[in-house]
Amino acid sequence: MSGSIPGKSFYLMLPRQPHAMLLPPLTDLLALVGIDLVLCAAILRLLDRQRDITQPTRWVVLLAVFSVFWIPMGAAQLPVLAFVRGVSSDLSTTLVALACLSMGRRLSGWPAMARREGLALSVALAVAAAVLYPTALGWGDWDAYRPGWGSFYMLGTLLALSTVFWVKGLRLLPALIGLALLAWTLGLMESGNLWDYLMDPWLAIWAVIHCTKAGATGVWHSYRPNSRATRPLPP
Repeated sequence: MSGSIPGKSFYLMLPRQPHAMLLPPLTDLLALVGIDLVLCAAILRLLDRQRDITQPTRWVVLLAVFSVFWIPMGAAQLPVLAFVRGVSSDLSTTLVALACLSMGRRLSGWPAMARREGLALSVALAVAAAVLYPTALGWGDWDAYRPGWGSFYMLGTLLALSTVFWVKGLRLLPALIGLALLAWTLGLMESGNLWDYLMDPWLAIWAVIHCTKAGATGVWHSYRPNSRATRPLPP
């Protein structure tokens, strides 16, 4: 869904100066930074399994990983992140924000996301993905991707959804929607479609997996046989 072109060059060459390069446009730079943050969050999550790693070591690993992805490679001397972007495309504001929250929790000891908040967010994203991607691929007569260009109906739906979640005491989804709307208004991504700021295929996959895992856990706890109830009574 993103408006980025995989594999394109992110640097503009100065005319008549073949060895001089300008910085990439702001949208490209922010896209690369977002991908880097998500990758760093994933690596820190893997480090959680190593309980003997100290907090200063986590910071060193984070800074090293963040820097390594900017090393230029290939004949075009593009950073590693540019090649990753060619595969992943641009990531949504929502995914980058969740990655930053995850890193903040692991590096500074912030409290973990409430299970209720995470489940509500994943359900909303999974439902949105089930509506968005099939219709965008041509299934049915209505394209859910089209209202993302600035439809008042979509903005009204997001406002209503945020209000319902806020009244229910769920603050994460309204905050993420507000952040995506702000980034969309400022045009911080190449795409001009609001859907690309709200979610991406990687975030949709995470939401579906999280919902499936939560549902399976709930079913297991509901129908798990009680050891005391099944124990035979003494004679």
